[in-house]
Amino acid sequence: MSEDHKSFGQTVLGWWSANIGARESAQARALAARLRRAGPVEALSERAVQDLARLIHVGPAQAETLARMVRLLADVRDHDAAPLAQRLGNGVLSELRFQRLMRAQGEERDALMRRVINMADRRCNVAALAKDLWLWDDATRTRWCFHYFGAEAPSDAVKEATQ
Repeated sequence: MSEDHKSFGQTVLGWWSANIGARESAQARALAARLRRAGPVEALSERAVQDLARLIHVGPAQAETLARMVRLLADVRDHDAAPLAQRLGNGVLSELRFQRLMRAQGEERDALMRRVINMADRRCNVAALAKDLWLWDDATRTRWCFHYFGAEAPSDAVKEATQ
């Protein structure tokens, strides 16, 4: 993983902690609720989302990806060291549903992701989830497969998936 990706995750985690994760704040709870119910344009019209866009240098072509990411991050209540796929693999999500998630794209993926976040008690590694949602490519899905089954993804498996 490049240094840029590590800082991306940490930047999003910092934003999430200040704007959504601070559940004792009525403002954070209200923003999270609005984002959960928002469509892409409504999510992008939030000042906090525009602040994140500036922090991570989002261009117009990435606006839809940003909207999808923040709408799903609004479902996470607690930051945890464990990646979401690892939390799901502990008997929380059946293999068939996990396989369906790995095949899903677009709106179907978002709906399934929202369900699995809830199934994982709304707790996961926010930085890792943000990076994964941003990329959601073969390398990401390969890593999720290994994490779901309780193993660390071999670096050559991730490398092959990206070629």
